[in-house]
Amino acid sequence: QVQLVESGGGLVQPGGSLRLSCTASGSIFSGYAMGWYRQAPGKQREFVADITSGGYTSYVDSVEGRFTISRDNAKNTVYLQMNSLKPEDTAVYYCHHYGFGSWGQGTQVTVSS
Repeated sequence: QVQLVESGGGLVQPGGSLRLSCTASGSIFSGYAMGWYRQAPGKQREFVADITSGGYTSYVDSVEGRFTISRDNAKNTVYLQMNSLKPEDTAVYYCHHYGFGSWGQGTQVTVSS
């Protein structure tokens, strides 16, 4: 089992930016795809973005062009750069390790004026 620790959430005004980080324990990182998901109050958890071991990325339509997922295998870390944030981006964001099925504890992102 791999442990994932997220950070970088917070309160930001509409149009602002945040960068989330997720660091995985151990060396079981570089060969696996990683993803970001989010869950808003009263809604199901939804896919946001993922990145393969080779660096190929995919995004949900609602964040395409605003969010960027990236990874640093030397640091066992995956990032989610979020720009032009909207109130509807408010949610708890979770990191996911596709190989082991692990989830992080989540980090709250609130977009509000």
